[in-house]
Amino acid sequence: MPLVRIGLLTEGGYPYATGEAGLWCDRLVRGLPQHEFELYALSRTAEQERARVPLPPHVTRLRTAPLWAPADDGRTHSRRERRRFADCFRELVHGICAGEGDAFGAGLYGLAALAREQGGMYAALRSESAVRAVESACRAPGTGTALQAVQVADLLECVDELERLLRPLSLDWYEEPGGLGAADICHAAAGGVAALPGLLAKRFFGVPLLVTEYGVQLRAHYLGDRRRGARPAVRALLAAFHIRLAGEIYARADLLTPGNAHARRWQEHCGADRDLIRTVYPGMEADRFAAAGEAADCGDPDTLVWVGRIEPAKDLVALLHAFAEVRRAAPRSRLRIFASAAAPGYLADCRSLAAQLFPDEAADAVTAGENPVTFEEIGGPGAPSPAEAYGSGRVVVLSSVIEGFPVTLAEAMLSGRATVSTDVGAVREVIGGTGLVVPPRNPRALADACLCLLGDPERAQRLGAAARARALELFTVEQNVSAFQEIYLRLLARGSVRPDGEVPFARPPEARVPGHWTTPSWAPVPSPEVSA
Repeated sequence: MPLVRIGLLTEGGYPYATGEAGLWCDRLVRGLPQHEFELYALSRTAEQERARVPLPPHVTRLRTAPLWAPADDGRTHSRRERRRFADCFRELVHGICAGEGDAFGAGLYGLAALAREQGGMYAALRSESAVRAVESACRAPGTGTALQAVQVADLLECVDELERLLRPLSLDWYEEPGGLGAADICHAAAGGVAALPGLLAKRFFGVPLLVTEYGVQLRAHYLGDRRRGARPAVRALLAAFHIRLAGEIYARADLLTPGNAHARRWQEHCGADRDLIRTVYPGMEADRFAAAGEAADCGDPDTLVWVGRIEPAKDLVALLHAFAEVRRAAPRSRLRIFASAAAPGYLADCRSLAAQLFPDEAADAVTAGENPVTFEEIGGPGAPSPAEAYGSGRVVVLSSVIEGFPVTLAEAMLSGRATVSTDVGAVREVIGGTGLVVPPRNPRALADACLCLLGDPERAQRLGAAARARALELFTVEQNVSAFQEIYLRLLARGSVRPDGEVPFARPPEARVPGHWTTPSWAPVPSPEVSA
């Protein structure tokens, strides 16, 4: 098996982030020990960098660049360089505001070439000329109403954010000995800024670029800006930047591997060539859920289970209202909510709502010791494991209004549990007919589906068995690692696009060792000179 040098690119994920965002990368790296991995990580916080997962020995390099800290290297530019920067940056922001992908790409690569030749651009990107260029592009004829109304505070915030987003252009990752420009493949573990170093490695060094998206970064940006309450002009400009960047990444990548059809549709909508898209489902550790999935006991027949991060997107408010309906029809039923993490304010709201919906039961629980709704932690010391949480009830519920790939749903399926889910994101694709799906924000429909399975144990058991069989076929670490192993070799088999024309593996490893064996046996033997 050939040894492949893979430059793995992450943002806010592996090897620093815990949770599924980092775990799938760790499983991939550990599943391919025959290859050499180099990690290039963009970190989001100082706290994140303090918690690093252990790396296997075939990870030969880890380079980290913080997106959260100032990156002023003290670099100043000459007048000629400042003029060149102004021209490139003006073209970039014109492409952003006017929606012209060609101008955006030209400006982006122009800035990258300048940074490559002259060093970092921290000061230039925060300069007065940069602010004026953004203002001019925003107020140009034909831009949207939100951009036309841009104010000074908006401009300063936008320039500050653009400097952070464009920071990979100034990194020293590319041309150093054995750097990213010398990798056999760049594999971006997400779209957006995480893929930007790979985009530059492909542009300047011809390194094939593979982009995996299990959660669509463009969609995550839209949702994140709304949650932060950014001003309309700032939201509009940054959204336009991410749209242009996504379009450039999708146009230049050698292969895109979305984690589901939901992400695939986003990519195609942004201009990705469907012939360069291959769906690769994320891989779960099936062994963790084997005990629950293979047990004869299907859990408490009267218990509904919810597992995940408690936040507004999960819509636990609708779930609690739905359970109030379930409780009226099935008084013995219980709802156990297992939290892997929580937004404190939203958790407090949910507890308050539960107390309002079930006041009599909450009072009786003082003596009976059993509240119909419980909020419990999961995964910590002394807390139940995810497998134990899923195995504690007969039916697992997902009530989200926003989802990408529903990891908890796949884990519930591996645990052999019947599921009731809202029809969002990739839920219907993951379920594949092995569970009940209802419209989001509809407590009545959610309650009816839960009552249907609670009242029909045989059907719930059949659906749980079918769900486990489907999950074992599609959502295991083994299938994920096998898919990427094949993809890596296919990308290499296409041949090189390096500027120097080098073909990977054209020179055997022995060629690096001095001696008479450096001339391959298949090389032509020069003819001896014939004297006249």
